Amino acid sequence: MNPSLFLQALDVEITRQRYGEQPTELYEPIRYLMALGGKRLRPVLTLLGVSLYTDDWQKAVRPAVAVEVFHNFTLMHDDIMDRAPLRRGQPTVHEKWNGNVAILSGDVMLVQAYELLLDVEPDLLRPVLARFNRTAAEVCEGQQWDMNFETRAAVSEAEYLEMIRLKTAVLLGFALELGALLGRAPAADAFALRQIGQNIGLGFQLKDDYLDVYGQPDKFGKLVGGDILANKKTFLLIDALEKARGATRAELERWLGAKEFNPVEKVEAVTAIYNDLGVAQTAEALMNRYFANAFALLAELPAEPRRKTILRHFAEQLVGRER
Repeated sequence: MNPSLFLQALDVEITRQRYGEQPTELYEPIRYLMALGGKRLRPVLTLLGVSLYTDDWQKAVRPAVAVEVFHNFTLMHDDIMDRAPLRRGQPTVHEKWNGNVAILSGDVMLVQAYELLLDVEPDLLRPVLARFNRTAAEVCEGQQWDMNFETRAAVSEAEYLEMIRLKTAVLLGFALELGALLGRAPAADAFALRQIGQNIGLGFQLKDDYLDVYGQPDKFGKLVGGDILANKKTFLLIDALEKARGATRAELERWLGAKEFNPVEKVEAVTAIYNDLGVAQTAEALMNRYFANAFALLAELPAEPRRKTILRHFAEQLVGRER
């Protein structure tokens, strides 16, 4: 029950997937995106979830891959909406091919996720699909809220946290819950694992917001300060706007409204404002609270301690990650 063993099994199954052959323009973009890698966080959580209740975790590999395929489907469509040029350091599908190809290929990825979920035992299929469908709808709700926020002058911290719960955290919650369902855990355990995953997901996204400003460029894996340059409404910016007064508020709004600027100067100036307002400390405290909630729920879970320890260690790595 080693996460590295889970990753190996997942990589083998992902490589085995062909998705389809013709037309090439439909299926090649899927293989391209899936081959770009990523943390594989969500399918590993599914395998960690099932391994809490059984040693036969291999039966959950294809359903776990379904979660990863669905996640990458959302990324492919999100990149179109965000007009993102790069994904994991490589051209996005709509840039490498075109937008129409990316839409259709993403649609097939969603179909393929359902195909992989058909591998669950027949009596579990209905409850698994019911939870997957609700989760998929919530992820779309989160993405719509995120797009709505782009054109809104003000977004509250509560609204932002609900948006990232929907867009990011619910899928992590489903990943763990799916493992519990496949391991035939009691309903109360499956619900608890969903809550554990959502708390991990909220902490994970807040950590991402934090690292975008305070991460080390050589470890973070992407441009530090990218959210600042894009005026992206992250928790840090929202918290700063709620706290800033007087000259500090005017300075922050000047940078947010600037059409032409030196990128390095803007990142340094806005970061300095964040530092003055204690935004980083607020974000870290909230992030740690979500992780602490997850650990507290895990401690109460009536599963074997040795099995829970593996999940806890994996979650602790997410807390301490630098990228």
